[in-house]
Amino acid sequence: IAAVEAGARQVHVTVNGLGERAGNAALEEVAVALKILYGYDVKLNLAKIYEVSQLVSRITGVYVQPNKAIVGDNAFTHESGIHTHGILRNPLTYEPIPPELVGRRRRLVAGKHAGRHGVEAILKDMGLNPTTEQVEEIFRRVKAMGDKGRKITDVDLRVIAENVMGIPRARFVALEELVVVTGDKITPTASVKLRFKDKIVQAAAVGVGPVDAAMNAAKAALNLLEPIKLDKYDVKAISGGTDAIVEVSVVLSKGDRTVTSHSAREDIVLASIEALLEGVNLLLGGSNDG
Repeated sequence: IAAVEAGARQVHVTVNGLGERAGNAALEEVAVALKILYGYDVKLNLAKIYEVSQLVSRITGVYVQPNKAIVGDNAFTHESGIHTHGILRNPLTYEPIPPELVGRRRRLVAGKHAGRHGVEAILKDMGLNPTTEQVEEIFRRVKAMGDKGRKITDVDLRVIAENVMGIPRARFVALEELVVVTGDKITPTASVKLRFKDKIVQAAAVGVGPVDAAMNAAKAALNLLEPIKLDKYDVKAISGGTDAIVEVSVVLSKGDRTVTSHSAREDIVLASIEALLEGVNLLLGGSNDG
C-alpha cells in the first residue's frame, strides 16, 4: 500500500499470502484495501476472492488461518454480545467492509461470549420464536456450555432451544443404509440410501479414500433433494490409539444460510455422514419451504 501511495504502478501479491517466500503480500488484503480505503478500481471481481482463496487452500493443502483478514473463518463472524448487538443495529459499527463485497456472508455464532440479542437473532434465523423467558433459559445453557470450553455449533444451539421450548426434534433426512468398499488396488466406492420424509433416495460415488467416497455418495443423494453445499470439512482425534474417538465438524450452506454441525464417533466414516446429515436437517428445518 505504501508503495502504491509512493507511485508504484504494479505490486506483487499472492492468494492467501502463499508464495515462494514468507511475507508475500496477500492479494485479498491489498485489493480490498485499495478498493475500500482509497476508492481505487482494482479491476478485479472481488466477489470471487473468497472462492479463489478456498480453491487455493484445497489445492495446496495449506489451510487459511481462522483469524486471517478478509478470507479467514473468523472474518465477518461475531460472537461477543457487544459486537452482535452492534452489528444487528448497524453493520458498519464493526464491519467497515461489507462481507458481500468479497463473496462472504455475515455469521452470528453462539458461545461463552455471546449475548442475548445474538442468540435470539440466530434462533430467529432458524425459524424459532422463543418467549422472553425461554430465551433467558437458552442463553443460560449456552453460556454454561461455553464456560466448559465446548464449541457450540448451530446444531447444538438448535437442540438446546428445542429442549427448552418443548419442540419435538425434526428430522427430514435420515440414513437408511451406508456401504463402503476400499482396499489395496481398488477404487474406494460407497453407496448410500437416505430417507427424505416418505421418499427413499440412493446414490453411489467413488473417492480418494473411504471417507471421501462416503461423503461424495451422500452429497450426490442430497443433491437429488436439495441444493446444499459442503463449504468446509474438518476432523480431529479426541482420544489416542487406533480406536480413537474422532470429531468431525462441517460447514454447510443453502442459499444465503450457513450452519455448522459436528459428530464424534470411533468410526470416522459414520462420524462424517452423521455430521453432514445433522447440518442438513438443521438447514431444512430452518428453511421457509422445509
